[in-house]
Amino acid sequence: MSAADEILDVVDEHDRVVAQLPRGRVYAENLRHRCVFVRARDAEGRLFVHRRTPTKLVFPSLHDMFVGGVVGAGETYDDAALREAEEELGVSGLPRPEFLFKFLYDGGARGSWWSAVYEVRCELPVNPQVEEVAWHAFLTEEEVEDRLSDWEWVPDGLAAYERLRALRAGG
Repeated sequence: MSAADEILDVVDEHDRVVAQLPRGRVYAENLRHRCVFVRARDAEGRLFVHRRTPTKLVFPSLHDMFVGGVVGAGETYDDAALREAEEELGVSGLPRPEFLFKFLYDGGARGSWWSAVYEVRCELPVNPQVEEVAWHAFLTEEEVEDRLSDWEWVPDGLAAYERLRALRAGG
């Protein structure tokens, strides 16, 4: 099955399921769906940062400081976070990612999606999926901050990062 054929839950502004449709149609019609963002840290606390492949359906070739993706039909955010983190990092046996917060991302003409943000410690050697990740490194928080204005970042990941930074600054 291709990624476009994967069935997703279409949700309303309150994150209630209103339909189940193929991903290709959800994207083509900019229908609201669910996504997970997982901030992966290595044993030293550095963040996994990567550049997406040019073949990605959404935000090709942009940098991202989260791994993650869409939540499948009937899948929980928690299960999707673990599945996506293990798939994109190319590992198995990760601890369950810790839920941090959820927000409704507004992508303008691209639509909107409910976004659940998580964090996980990955002390295993990573072997990222070549279909998803063109380049990767573990960077310190300071190195990520230094690159915010230099690199082109996925806008939903950047929105999640800014919300996380504001949340942590507020207490």
